[in-house]
Amino acid sequence: MKEIVHKKLNELQATAICGNDISSSCLYVSALTIMYAGQYAWISLLLVAVVLFLFRKIYGEVVGALPLNGGAYNVLLNTSSKRLASVAATLTVLSYMATAVISASEGMHYLHNIAPGINITIATVIILLLFTGLAIIGIGESAIVAVVIFITHLTTLTLLVVASVWFIFMNGLDVFHLNWSLPITSGTIVNALFLGFSAAMLGISGFESSANFVEEQEIGVFPKTLRNMWAIVSFFNPVIALLLICIIPLAQVGEHQESLLAFLGETTGGSWLAYLISIDAVLVLCGAVLTSFVGVSGLLNRMTLDRILPNYFLKQNSRGSNYRIIITFLILCVSVLFVTKGDIIALAGVYTFSFLAVMGLFGIGNLLLKFKRKKLPRPEKARGIAVVVAVSLIVAAFVGNIQLNVDSFYTFIKYLVPSLLFIAIMLNRSFLIHVLISALEYFYKPLRKMVIFSNRYLLKMNLKINMQELVFFTKGDDVAILNKVMQYVQNNESTKKLKIVNVKNDGTSNDSLIVDLKVLDRAYPEIDIEFIELEGEFGPKIIDELSEKWNIPKNFMFIGSPGDRFSYRVSELGGVRLIM
Repeated sequence: MKEIVHKKLNELQATAICGNDISSSCLYVSALTIMYAGQYAWISLLLVAVVLFLFRKIYGEVVGALPLNGGAYNVLLNTSSKRLASVAATLTVLSYMATAVISASEGMHYLHNIAPGINITIATVIILLLFTGLAIIGIGESAIVAVVIFITHLTTLTLLVVASVWFIFMNGLDVFHLNWSLPITSGTIVNALFLGFSAAMLGISGFESSANFVEEQEIGVFPKTLRNMWAIVSFFNPVIALLLICIIPLAQVGEHQESLLAFLGETTGGSWLAYLISIDAVLVLCGAVLTSFVGVSGLLNRMTLDRILPNYFLKQNSRGSNYRIIITFLILCVSVLFVTKGDIIALAGVYTFSFLAVMGLFGIGNLLLKFKRKKLPRPEKARGIAVVVAVSLIVAAFVGNIQLNVDSFYTFIKYLVPSLLFIAIMLNRSFLIHVLISALEYFYKPLRKMVIFSNRYLLKMNLKINMQELVFFTKGDDVAILNKVMQYVQNNESTKKLKIVNVKNDGTSNDSLIVDLKVLDRAYPEIDIEFIELEGEFGPKIIDELSEKWNIPKNFMFIGSPGDRFSYRVSELGGVRLIM
């Protein structure tokens, strides 16, 4: 059997795969944060950068100690219980599903602005199919595409920043002073910063992805991916938010929320820059779809190895891809797209709360690792107080997002409960099988007794029916008549035992009759024929005697149609049947 060789990812490739997801947040997180924090949005985004800085060491310590795919699932599996780890895995999968569908759909919305003729839903499905195929081909080939998208995106963002700085240099800071002097719509500055921070936490979605495919990375690459993602988000997100406040009046932000960066590009550089940003948005959002496929493949493969999911998913193709996992994930994503009818708000609820819950559980996993696995070697350590602060900020962001949109939280619960129910069934399938066996035995025992009793009763009944003998009184009829008798018995009677009786008083020979009966016996092997000769006169008396002697009811005795010279009427024979 040919060994499957897995190609390891270098720093650029690994950063590109997870970086496309986290860096795509620049397209929407600035506008979202400004909507809640106003002119203080850039400060909220700097607070998010601080949280991400704390999580760099949290992830670095955990993955350094346990360098296996699975992220939060992996650390909780090794420090707590499989049940809690499965909850983290479920949340991660939900986050990836929502990320894939939202990113594909949002990318197609941007493409729709460039090419209005496309159908967004169909185009979204095509994108999901395209990246399914790319993920099946192999992570090495996926990385090449991710790198191209990643470099294009960073180049576009850099151009946007340079154009915006030049615009400010040429036009001054009048708009900034105007925006800065506006009253706060969210009450106090603290509340505005809190709500802005809660919304801005979406800007670090994707940071957890690198931990889910760490086994595909070269040694030493993982901490570099964390550093690179932190640097990108910490620079571009606050800087772009600050540039927006310096260039665009806050009143216009809401009008251009869905494509705010494209509007910024058109304002600062012209239509060519807006067009470039729209194309970049399509590419990088599609890159985020790829991140979801790669991340979920590593996570579900690990869960399958741990027997949480069926071994069916372990099958790999010649390139080492878990294609069954990837295809299943595609089916889930497409089903979610059609169930929600592409409602981005509903999916955003699943996306937000799943991601924040995963980040919080990862921090908890780090604390458990410190207490339960103290001797486990690790390349770096996060201070306990820093972990507590980081988890507390995640909890605050979770609560803040509930405050921002409680309906999205309810949508998240609707998706979470069935997912957890499925995982609970898989984790407890041995117990459930035992319960099912016990239930079947409980109901089967009385049923078994009834079946045995019924079976015996029916067998006896059938035996009794088959054992019942028939009698045909013959006068020495020719073989044609006897053949009709045999046909009658075969077609009309359940029993297969026949006595053929010849009553004679003249000493005639039955040699020819005996020969005929032997022929019929061979012709009808299923009928047991017995020939009996009696001396006497056929009539009611002999019928009575034979019925009593053989215990055969008279209605099971047959005769042919009697002639005119027959001494008795049929009614005097006690119920003997005429069969021809």
